[in-house]
Amino acid sequence: MRGQLCGQLWRQAKWVACACIGVFMLVWSNSAAAQAALAPVPLAGSVEPGEHSELDATVQAPFHAAPGARATQARTFIVRLAYPGGISRTAESGDTGGTGRAAGSGDTAGAAGGGTVGSAGAAGSVGSAGALTAHMAHPVAWRLTLSGPGPQGAVRRQWSGRASVGARTVSLALSWDGRADADARGRRAQVADGLYQLRLLAVADPGTPQEAQVEQQWQIQVQRGRSAAPRVPAFHTGLQQLPSLDGQADYRIVYANLHSQTRHSDGGAALDACRGAQEPQTAPFGPIDAYLYAQHHGLDVLLASEHNHMYDGSDGTNPLANPAEAKALYQTGLAEAAAYTAAHPGFLALYGMEWGVINKGGHLNLFNSDQLLGWEKNARGELLADVETPKGDYAALYALMRERGWLGQFNHPAYAGQFLVNGQPLGYTPAGDAAMVLCEVMNTSAFSTNDQETENRRSNYEAACNRALAAGYHVAFSSNQDNHCANWGAAYGNRTAVLVASPAAGTPVSRDSFLEALRARRVFATMDKHAQLLFTANGKLMGERFASHGPLHLATSFSNSAGRQAAVVAIFHGVPGGNGSVTQISDQAELTVTPAPGPHFYYARLTQDDGNIVWSAPVWVNQLPE
Repeated sequence: MRGQLCGQLWRQAKWVACACIGVFMLVWSNSAAAQAALAPVPLAGSVEPGEHSELDATVQAPFHAAPGARATQARTFIVRLAYPGGISRTAESGDTGGTGRAAGSGDTAGAAGGGTVGSAGAAGSVGSAGALTAHMAHPVAWRLTLSGPGPQGAVRRQWSGRASVGARTVSLALSWDGRADADARGRRAQVADGLYQLRLLAVADPGTPQEAQVEQQWQIQVQRGRSAAPRVPAFHTGLQQLPSLDGQADYRIVYANLHSQTRHSDGGAALDACRGAQEPQTAPFGPIDAYLYAQHHGLDVLLASEHNHMYDGSDGTNPLANPAEAKALYQTGLAEAAAYTAAHPGFLALYGMEWGVINKGGHLNLFNSDQLLGWEKNARGELLADVETPKGDYAALYALMRERGWLGQFNHPAYAGQFLVNGQPLGYTPAGDAAMVLCEVMNTSAFSTNDQETENRRSNYEAACNRALAAGYHVAFSSNQDNHCANWGAAYGNRTAVLVASPAAGTPVSRDSFLEALRARRVFATMDKHAQLLFTANGKLMGERFASHGPLHLATSFSNSAGRQAAVVAIFHGVPGGNGSVTQISDQAELTVTPAPGPHFYYARLTQDDGNIVWSAPVWVNQLPE
């Protein structure tokens, strides 16, 4: 595959420099990998959890019941649990099969098609490299709650249980018969038609200092009879009504995946060999392969966001690493992205870094840094990066980003325990507000090998992004794939859609114009690459900040080039800097309100008739007294 990809690329691009870079990369990365392999391994008790070793919990929730279950609205929810963490990996497991069971309560709570769960607290498996990998098993308590109809609806049904969870996925099939829990008289009535909220809470190692939790929320629709879909004006109708455009569609939508890895860190494995994160710099496919793949699969933009602390060829710290080689690899990535963009008009290749660690930290992407940032040092005390950035010090990082004009994205943010500033999760600083432009509201499984856009392991981070908005951050929502396998942008149809100021006819979107659109937060996040969404306030485009007095008219516009229709619309409101709740204030596409004096933000969330969701960027309004 690699030979075919590279051969095709060389014929298309016709630039020799890339071949030279490729040779340099191969020699360098092999050297780095060899050094990392020879480096002494700390004792297990002193090793911090490696990347991608955190609790993972998802729920697959069919938005509609199957056609044959229209009368009952019955359906099955799939809860998936995995927890690779506890110690750093030494090799990826080659064993992903097996079945498991977990204790639970509800209609049906059995494990189906999941991974084997060890009862002794740890399990070992032999990876492809022949090394033994130990995976700790963790007790996980989980609860799935169905409430509705509507956002303030009562709890109608609950399932709960406990499982012993390790690196291999445990899958729980929970059957729902369309009825509520028993009432005081023991009756289980069918729930009414409407929109229901499904909330999964999974807690690992409960009651211990290692306690970790994941919360997921998705919607389902109960519809036995006919229901009227909300009326939503078409996207271009809304765009042409913007006063600043004088009726002219002046923006181009580009569909991007702004979170992916290649062989420069722990990604880039062939689909038939990808079992999770790769040992850094050992996989066959690099950024050039990723850009070519993404372009051929219809994306307009791909960011290769490599883990900043793996440029030494290690998930830990390689004491034998050469700083010059680590820094040169980052510069190689920047050069490859620029060269690919120049050789392929119509596609924008971006290269950056994913900064930070998950354990007591949080990942964020830097889109436009021309220098490698890091904290690791080799045995000689030499920094393995261009600029030292203390591990976990987000306030200092934000200050540096604002100073240098670098833009960032909160990646798969947890509601609690990440991006701490003065002990506050997603803590606000003015510098961070200037630098952070996106918050990842949804992504697909980082280790998906699906290349048909049908991956069903998906995570929702809207609650965490709302916490950032309520803290005062001016971030737009994004939706990416965090690809570690060689399926860049193909795991699902989700995209980060960016409204870039239209260049002259025939002129491709430039890196500068794309970054300008990110700064302006002219973005919507979509689970469907065919969707187009616009949200305005008194004619001001989503992403804008403005002062207003009197009534405020909020308007949502939507189209889908594949013919999907709107099933549900919701408009949300919050107060930036208030650290309060974000609440739904309307289920219609348009709304006129008169806000109280002070700052406010509003955004729209639209659910299509297939259950895929589209989120607008917020608008921020400072309401002036009358």
